[in-house]
Amino acid sequence: MKSYQSIRHWLLNLLALNSVFRQSLLLMKYALHLFAGLFLTSCHTFNLEEASVQSVANTNSKPLFDGTTFNGWEGNMEFFRIKDEAIVAGRLTDKIPNNEFLCTTSEYENFDLQLKFKVVGSPQANAGVQFRTKRIPNHHEVIGFQADIGQKYWGALYDESRRRKILAAPPAEDIPKIANIDGWNSYRIFAKGNHIQLFLNGHKTVDYIEKDPNIEKKGVIALQVHSGPACEIHYKDIQIIEYP
Repeated sequence: MKSYQSIRHWLLNLLALNSVFRQSLLLMKYALHLFAGLFLTSCHTFNLEEASVQSVANTNSKPLFDGTTFNGWEGNMEFFRIKDEAIVAGRLTDKIPNNEFLCTTSEYENFDLQLKFKVVGSPQANAGVQFRTKRIPNHHEVIGFQADIGQKYWGALYDESRRRKILAAPPAEDIPKIANIDGWNSYRIFAKGNHIQLFLNGHKTVDYIEKDPNIEKKGVIALQVHSGPACEIHYKDIQIIEYP
């Protein structure tokens, strides 16, 4: 009888251990899933192209234009005015005799810049947003990188007054799909080190690596109206995030 009870007691203990073992396996499985999820989350890297074009409006950004004054800007005010909280470059009454630039009084090196713009007037109008740029002394021109606007150059990266050529550009057939010729457009300019990216209306049009170490990495931001036909270029909602 004692032998039977001993065997029975042993079997009950074995069953209890088996139940504990199965519960432990379930807990271990749950813990492994949790750890894997946390690990994958921590390994996710930031992708600028995936980021919303609105992210520049976060708490780290600052406005470069207050919507009512030219505080922080300088240029030939014969060709620049403020209307409806936008900077208007150019005029619809006369041709533009020279390239004109409204420049920030501060310089910027590594940054994420966003603004909106539209072209009014002639379809041959041209303009651009200069960055890492310097004024040429005693001259209306500047020298530096330009995010181009207008004609066949929408979304292109141009080197103003230096190499005087397009450095990178989207395929010509993509421009009608990306650019809002008659309305407001968004431009996003990302510059960090020798890496430059341009986004037009959320579409990446340029991903450029500057290979010349002597090219200036710091300068003003400037709004251009190009010489040529009567036109207006409207710029607004100009925001920047600076990086070390």
